[in-house]
Amino acid sequence: MILFLNVLTTVSIGLLIGTEFAVSAFINPLLRKLDDRSHAQATRLFGKRLGFIMPFWYAASLLLLIAGAILRHYGAGEILLIVAIVIWVAAILQSVLVLVPINNRLIQSEAGEFSPKAKLEHDKWDSLHRLRVAALATSMVCFLVAIYR
Repeated sequence: MILFLNVLTTVSIGLLIGTEFAVSAFINPLLRKLDDRSHAQATRLFGKRLGFIMPFWYAASLLLLIAGAILRHYGAGEILLIVAIVIWVAAILQSVLVLVPINNRLIQSEAGEFSPKAKLEHDKWDSLHRLRVAALATSMVCFLVAIYR
């Protein structure tokens, strides 16, 4: 049972972090090379698609981390699992309080334009997103160290 949970959690958070990393390292730099109209349209499409699925994926991953901590209560690695959960919750809070409102403004921008203000917001989102990716990766490292102790 615990082996299955470890694998499921690793796959879930690993793929989520990989997706978030790909947005920051590959997708957004490519979007910046597009003309304003294409940049705006692509940002809206990515924002809508990822904005729809990510809340469920983040929540499911958090539940898997919590389940792992419960099963390891008073066991080796419990503290690291708690740290992983706290970091994950902080990343969710950052998303809900800061990144989601920016994303919502970007996906609701006018269809034919990507104003200088929208570009600045996209840059701000991308910078904060990198912090989130680093936090999620730190959480995963804590999780992995905890399960291999």
